[in-house]
Order: sequence, then structure tokens, then C-alpha cells
Amino acid sequence: MTSEATTSGGSKRRTGRRGGGREARRASRRAGAAGLAVRPGMTGGLYKPLSDRDIERIHSAALDVLERIGIGDPIPEILAAVVPKGCILGDDGRLRFPRALVEDAIAMATRSYVLHAPDPSFDLEVKDEEVLLTSSGEAVNILDYETQRYRPSQLADLYDAARLADRMEHIHSYGQPFIATEWSHDLYVHDMNAAYAALSGTHKSFALGIATAGHIDPLIEMFDLFLGREGAFRERPFCTFGGCPIVSPLRFAKENAEVLVKVAREGFVADVAIAAQAGATAPAPLAGAMVQTFAETLACLTVVNLIRPGNPMNFGMWPFISDLRTGAFSGGSGEEALAIAATTQLINHYGLISCVPTGMTDSKCMDAQAGYEKAITTLASVLAGGNMVCTYPGIVGSLLAQSFEGMVIDNDMMGMALRVLRGIEVTDETLAVEGIEQAVFGEGHFLDQQQTLDLMQTEYLYPEVGDRRTAGEWEAGGGESILELAHEKVKTILGSHYPEYIEPGVDQAIRDRFPIKLAREDMKSGNGRWDG
Repeated sequence: MTSEATTSGGSKRRTGRRGGGREARRASRRAGAAGLAVRPGMTGGLYKPLSDRDIERIHSAALDVLERIGIGDPIPEILAAVVPKGCILGDDGRLRFPRALVEDAIAMATRSYVLHAPDPSFDLEVKDEEVLLTSSGEAVNILDYETQRYRPSQLADLYDAARLADRMEHIHSYGQPFIATEWSHDLYVHDMNAAYAALSGTHKSFALGIATAGHIDPLIEMFDLFLGREGAFRERPFCTFGGCPIVSPLRFAKENAEVLVKVAREGFVADVAIAAQAGATAPAPLAGAMVQTFAETLACLTVVNLIRPGNPMNFGMWPFISDLRTGAFSGGSGEEALAIAATTQLINHYGLISCVPTGMTDSKCMDAQAGYEKAITTLASVLAGGNMVCTYPGIVGSLLAQSFEGMVIDNDMMGMALRVLRGIEVTDETLAVEGIEQAVFGEGHFLDQQQTLDLMQTEYLYPEVGDRRTAGEWEAGGGESILELAHEKVKTILGSHYPEYIEPGVDQAIRDRFPIKLAREDMKSGNGRWDG
């Protein structure tokens, strides 16, 4: 069922399943969230692996690195923006950041912003230590369920991933999880189609990794077409543009640094991911890896705020871990869980907007190893109070591949992490002394008490695919594994959920203007991918 809403430009577009006005839908979502066991934006900050003294020492060392060593390969746009304001370009070509300048940037940095969505009822506020869970990634493969082997990820898969995330309760914001490999040779076509796939598949806010700064203006034009008026996207930017503007150790990456400058100039949220790898591109001691990664991310924060004071930035400090026996990346390690939780605490200490990665696994499939690695890293960061926790739902193989079934399984895991975060409410009513007395001198159980019925949805969270049947029921039902149950859930959603979030006339206008390669046949039932 779809409804139509009139845009500010007067045209009509379909808004999906919900009826009524935007404000009514938004109020309905807020009221509904208040009556559930978990919700977006619950407050974290309970887990603090660093002492205040530890934070001070990491902070001081990072400022030393920026002042004494600096960042290499600064692009002309950055030099023009920051050297007149106090940064120093050395004879060695390295850009150095005086301590006072960095401290000023931290002080002027924005502490909150609204994460807009194409459907305003899905808008979220990013602030304090409130936790939001997102998908993320730049994988290049899909883990095929039938063969349990990897195949290259395709554009149609991106559309499917957006549709699946659209129905996952605990994926609060959608980040592009993989690339469309068939268009990796044409980055303009790739970026336009990745944006179109997200816009078509979900009404949640979404994030894109952008290849070059030159793609941002065309994307804004596409989003304005969707909204029905030129300039509308700048008023409600529902997509964040991101990249990795630093190559560790301590060098700017040209194209992504240009994206950083462009985004800051436009006033959009700067979404950065600085991923130094301990033992490989950062020092092996976890403290040293944090010093370097903090310095690299602070350099980006300083650049953004010297270009546009107070411009919002996701402080994407992502210290990664190496298995020192091989040098390979180990995203599911206990050290990764610890480093990211400490990073979250460090960022929150300064009131910055944290963006951290979790949910990574070194397992090549969705097995027990994937389960415990994903759960431990995600829970640690959620308890630490990460703002944008990029949980990589369904990612496997050290960020190499995406499992759709894994996305469904991880949605359950993410909900449980949020339930742990919420904690236990202790009041006269929840202490339930009267209820205990009634059960003891009455029926001898609590199953039929009104309080039990009232709390079924507000106190308890239930998994979508986690199996809580009795052993007998499970055997009678065929003895399915969680992977099999998740696959059935994926088929059900992707075989039926073909939203019309883009009004047909607008869709045609977008296709006329941009090289959209996602076939309309792949965007409706009967295409044979999931319902054949």
C-alpha cells in the first residue's frame, strides 16, 4: 500500500506504506518507539576502558604528532584553506597543525545534527552518547546462500540490500555495504547508480562512499529531482557523503581529501573513516595505534572547521587490528572490540560525534565464529556509547563479502545489544512485591498477571529468526538452522518488498538525466531473483 505526499514544488511522489501526513507519521513512530523494548537513540557510555589520565596522555601525544610530524601530501585546496589560518607547511612538504589550532577546532566542532531521511518520519538526531546502528562497508562479493561461495557483488544486489535494510528494525540508517563490481570501471556510473539503488530501496537515511568530489553536484541534482525542487536537498540532506581522506601513516589521500573539502564547503555532514591498522600502518601497541588514528582524524576535523566553523563531522576514528602472526587484518578480534570501545570513550570525552566500526568478522561465512566476533565487538561499542555504530550487518571474510542471511541474523544480534544497553528499570512497580505475594498465595505463577501481559512488548525483545522453539517443535518443523531460517526471511522480504519510493514521473526524469543501469524489471516481482 502506498500513499502520496505533495512536495514543496507541487509535484506528488509516493511515500510508501504509511498513510497520513509526515508529521503524523513521525509522531506515530515516536510514540511507537516509546512503547517498545528498544529504540534508536538510547544512551550509552556505560563501558569505559580508559581512565581520565589515559585519555589525557593519548590526547597530548596525538597533538604532538600533528605539531611535530604533521600530515604529508596536502592537496592545494587544503593548503589554501588552512595555511592562512595557522597551519604550517614545512620544507619537507608536510602540513603541521599547531596544538592551539587543533584545540580550537575541537572547541568549535558541532556536537549534534539531524540525520535526515527521504521520509521525514525516519529523521534521527545524532547527539551526546545516544546510539544509532548503521550498515556499512565496501565489500566486493556476495556470499551466495546456495553454493556458500563468493561471487562478485552487482548493482541489483545493492538494490536488494537497501530493500532488506529497509525492513530491518535495528538498522537505523543505511550505509552502502558493497560496490557494484560490474561498474567499477566507470566510477561516475557506479556512484549515480549506488545512490539510485539506495533511494529506490529504503526510506531511511543513507550514506555513500563517493569516488571523487565531482560526483557530489550531480548527486545533489538527482536528490533535488526526487524532492521536487532545486535546493531542497540542501535544506534536508538525507544522504551523507564519505570517504577515507587519510592514508595511514599520516598522509592525505588526494581524491577523498577533495571530497572532504567539497562536503565542508557545501555545509554537509563530513563522513570520514580513518582506518590505521595496528602493527601494519600504525604502531603495534594499542595505545600507539590510538594516538596515530586520533591524530589523523583530528587533522580532518581541523580542516573541516577551518573551512566552515561548526560544520558537522562524523569523527570516524577506526583503529583496525592486525594478526601479528601474518599481518592480516583482524576485525573480529578481542583487541578490535577493546580498541573501538576505547575510541568511542575518547571521542565522547570531547563531545564529538563518534562514528565507529563493529560487527566485523574474520570468519568466511555466517557461523559460530562470526556470531561471537560480531556480538562482542558490537556490544562493546554500544555500551561505550557510539553515536553512529557501523555494525557491518552480514559482512564476512574480513570485510570481503556480504551475506544477506547474515544481515537478518545480525539484526537480531543488534537488537539484543540494544536491549543490554537499555538496562533494568527499578521502580516500586517493577520491584513487583505485590505480584510476588499474589502468585505465592494464588495461582503459583505469573503468566496470567496483568503486569506480565503489559510488559510483553515493552520489557522484552523477541528475535526475528533466533529459534526459541522447544526441541520437539524444532525437530517436527524440520530441524532448520538459523541460516536456513534467515534465508527464508530474506526470500520473503525480497520476494515481496518492492517499494515505490520514487514517483514514476520523477523516476523517468532521473533516468532521462542520469545513466541509471538498474533495470526496471529488477525492481518488481516476477524478476526471478527471489520469487522465481
